[in-house]
Amino acid sequence: MSVQQMQARRIRDKEEVIRLTQSLVKIESVFRPGVEGGNEEKVANYVANYLRNIGIEVYIEEVEAGRPNVIGIVDSGRPGKTLLFEGHTDVVTEGEREAWKYDPFGAEIVNGKMYGRGTNDTKGNLSCMITAVHSLLRDKEYWSGKIILCIPCDEEGMMIGIKHFIKQGWAKDVTGAIICEPEENEVCITQKGAMRIAINVYGKMAHGAMPLSGINPNTRMAKIICEIDKLETLEKERLGKHDLLGWPSITPTILMGPVHGEAQINVVPDQCMTTLDIRTIPGQEHKVIKSQLQNIIDRLAKDDHDFKAEMEVIEERPWTITDRENPVVKAVAKAAQIVTGKEAVYNGVPGATDGTFLHMAGIPIVTIGAGEREVPHQINEYVDVEELAETTEIYRTAALIFLNEESSFK
Repeated sequence: MSVQQMQARRIRDKEEVIRLTQSLVKIESVFRPGVEGGNEEKVANYVANYLRNIGIEVYIEEVEAGRPNVIGIVDSGRPGKTLLFEGHTDVVTEGEREAWKYDPFGAEIVNGKMYGRGTNDTKGNLSCMITAVHSLLRDKEYWSGKIILCIPCDEEGMMIGIKHFIKQGWAKDVTGAIICEPEENEVCITQKGAMRIAINVYGKMAHGAMPLSGINPNTRMAKIICEIDKLETLEKERLGKHDLLGWPSITPTILMGPVHGEAQINVVPDQCMTTLDIRTIPGQEHKVIKSQLQNIIDRLAKDDHDFKAEMEVIEERPWTITDRENPVVKAVAKAAQIVTGKEAVYNGVPGATDGTFLHMAGIPIVTIGAGEREVPHQINEYVDVEELAETTEIYRTAALIFLNEESSFK
């Protein structure tokens, strides 16, 4: 392919990825239980039709009512590896619409940035992976093996989409996966683990003027939270700052008392609840952390016969790491170098992704995509359109390197 032809292709792909991103962002796919149309169904159907129209074999599987997975299959007809691209269809709530400078579902482009919920996380990168594969098909590129486009629901929740995808057997022959998330086109080879835990403290309801006639769960919860803060400090001192993932954390998020009924300033509640968002790094074992938290509760209960608390693990996801010498990592790093003209920058994902469960299924994963990593879930979320074009080219090149002989790109 001549330089002129390559430039023309890149312009073509850039125009397509911008159009597709705008189309997807304009379709609201915030999961809102109990709200008609408050799910991923419309955007999933749009994606499925789009894939069919560009010649890709499509399967749709409903995970829950109105929450389908879309799977696209592109088979070269030649034996070889199977590369999976993964990008989810759901987005988080836009929050207060009036706080946005631009319509959160308008996908407006201003000074080279496209604004809207999902532009960054991760409809922009979903569009990049689709456009990259379409580009390969348009240009009749030669490659061996198979490409799977995994487009699940519910990445922002309990990740039921990717769990269903794996359970249905779609991942069993995958030899490498590219997770399409906003990471500033850095090659992310590790991810933090995550644990979600709820702690309930039980007391006895009483008048605020006569607190001794009751049992205050709030003061007991305060003691638990203070001990958790100490535990986090000890873990930071023990492990230090990971070179790619940073610090481990144990973060109380929701704090509620009473848990049921109305709160009143002159009433001691009968129950208090907190949730913990725990992020782990290599060197931490989830079972050890769970034991440490239970020990905090048990220790406090020894000194207070009215102390009653229970801990519930809602979900846990382990930290992941993929070796730099793994073929999928090498392919992505080489592609990033070719496209950007610079050495690949390695990094880690500060949270968990759908790739966590692919890793648990034995699949080597690497995460890379357009968008600043601090922007997801913020008001006035955006993505740079030039970066979308760059990411599309990285995905396209990485697929060819991974599915063909790497030597042809040296």
